[in-house]
Amino acid sequence: MVSAVARPYIDASVPVLREHGVAITRTFYRNMFAEHPELTNLFNMGNQASGVQQQSLAAAVFAYAANIDNAAALGPVVSRIVHKHVSVGIRAEHYPIVGKHLLGAIKEVLGDAATEPLINAWAEAYGELADALIAAEKAMYEAARTAPGELRAMRVTSVSHESEDIRSYRLEPVDGKPAPDFQPGQYVSVSVTFADGRTQLRQYSLSDAPDGKTLRISVKRELEADGKPAGEVSNWIYRHVTIGSVLQLTHPFGDFTPDVRAQEPIVLLSAGVGITPMISVLNTIAKTNPQREVVFAHAARGEAWQAHRADIEAAQALMPKLRVATFYEDGTGTGAGVFAGTMDAAKLPQWAHADAKVYLCGPIAFMQAQWADLLAVGVPQQKLHREVFGPELLNYLG
Repeated sequence: MVSAVARPYIDASVPVLREHGVAITRTFYRNMFAEHPELTNLFNMGNQASGVQQQSLAAAVFAYAANIDNAAALGPVVSRIVHKHVSVGIRAEHYPIVGKHLLGAIKEVLGDAATEPLINAWAEAYGELADALIAAEKAMYEAARTAPGELRAMRVTSVSHESEDIRSYRLEPVDGKPAPDFQPGQYVSVSVTFADGRTQLRQYSLSDAPDGKTLRISVKRELEADGKPAGEVSNWIYRHVTIGSVLQLTHPFGDFTPDVRAQEPIVLLSAGVGITPMISVLNTIAKTNPQREVVFAHAARGEAWQAHRADIEAAQALMPKLRVATFYEDGTGTGAGVFAGTMDAAKLPQWAHADAKVYLCGPIAFMQAQWADLLAVGVPQQKLHREVFGPELLNYLG
């Protein structure tokens, strides 16, 4: 907790950060990368180019200032940040670099308004947050028995065409040892080195049940659209990765881990590539608890864009209490449980709202809409959980 001396300055920063936060974070990244270009390997430079990362960091700093004494609100976000940090290999020595350039950016953007007491207050607040993150990340590295940035070579044993824009890659460890264990819903980081020597990391959800032998990831090919640049890593994987290719992966991480062992009903709602962690959950339940009551609903652009239909059909053959609903925005597809348009809570299979946990994964707009609709039909908020991909996760409190 920040000191009584620092707290008034942090409180006074809230409206300033609302107005100048993006300018501060743009300045922060520009100056940090200029002095430490090696750190670009740890950041999604596509998100840097689009401005998404800067906006999300600004939102995170604003949220931290606004909730600095609200552990209940900050806790879930800090947990997501810790998992993301260990998945890209953040080390304790990175924090002083970030602190230096964050405080420097505040000074540069605010000018004379960045008084010495204000900067001192933010130095104290940042130091407390950094210490907490360093300790949590150290514990997570130790629990996973991995070192920061450690990668493991995995060979591709099969490639499956899941939909118009998603492929699955099954991988086995090159060293012949068991594949790492993981909890359904978690992800790995894949490290790619381009021809010009640049390295980038991207996170991909594990899309099958743990088996101790292999891992499966599902990769959506991100094409240029609506001013958003094409995904550099996903397109590289599509062009270059075939059976026999070797990829470098981190240990699995992530705190979106639905309880696959519980007996109460579970509801899994997804859209687009958000289906991938849900398939891991579904396949695990089919393997270990096939009598469980499960509602599985997915929304896709159209039938050609729905991934993992074979997994769903296989689960239906094993799970008598699995109920499936599919929504196709373009109206394609027919059959029982298939609906035209976006996902509609009124058309979902019904469940006892007080009993089942509901998990959401997909684009931000999808999750916001479903969250509101589910609350409107009486689902208790404490039963709702969501997975957020990319830097948008920093915008969420709880």
